[in-house]
Amino acid sequence: NKNRELQETRDWLPDPGNIIFIRQQQPLGLGHAVWCARNVIGDEPFAVLLADDIILSKTPCLKQLVDAYQKVGGNVIGAADIEREKTSSYGVFDIAKNEGAFVHAKGLVEKPKPENAPSQTAVFGRYILQPSIFKYLDKQKAGVGGEIQLTDAIREAMADTPLTGFRFEGERFDCGNREGFVEANIAFALARPDMHDRMQAILKKYAKQ
Repeated sequence: NKNRELQETRDWLPDPGNIIFIRQQQPLGLGHAVWCARNVIGDEPFAVLLADDIILSKTPCLKQLVDAYQKVGGNVIGAADIEREKTSSYGVFDIAKNEGAFVHAKGLVEKPKPENAPSQTAVFGRYILQPSIFKYLDKQKAGVGGEIQLTDAIREAMADTPLTGFRFEGERFDCGNREGFVEANIAFALARPDMHDRMQAILKKYAKQ
């Protein structure tokens, strides 16, 4: 008789035909993965969400980006400040101007060495992009790691499309590693009123070991 849980599941399910799956047939990088969806996206601005970046926030991160996009247009990317020694793991903004949460970019560098990084403001896995990005992804040009980098196409697109980073509110978890995945599950469980107390008790139990 778990009728509430059943109804919650039914309420989440989209109507038939509202989800389309595209298979990336070769592991050629994020830029290539986005390019594979070009015929579905067509001539519309679109969002990219990377599943290994999970963000816990009162207002969903993508909603924050949509609101930012409505103010500035162009290409908008989630941004956050990081330690300099971590820049070699991220795309990094070359900043023309900081304006509160907005980062107006003059360039973008994929995974620079710390000593070469133009800033400590990194790209995180939420994007709103113009369909014109596909004319740059069409080149299928390999970048860092021999992969087709979305960052490279966004940088090239700056010739005709402004790029803005947006420092979103919330806590970001890197679920690309096991520790980050576990931490994200703990944080989201603690954020739920129906799980908070039980989760605290469980953590205290294992913290003693």
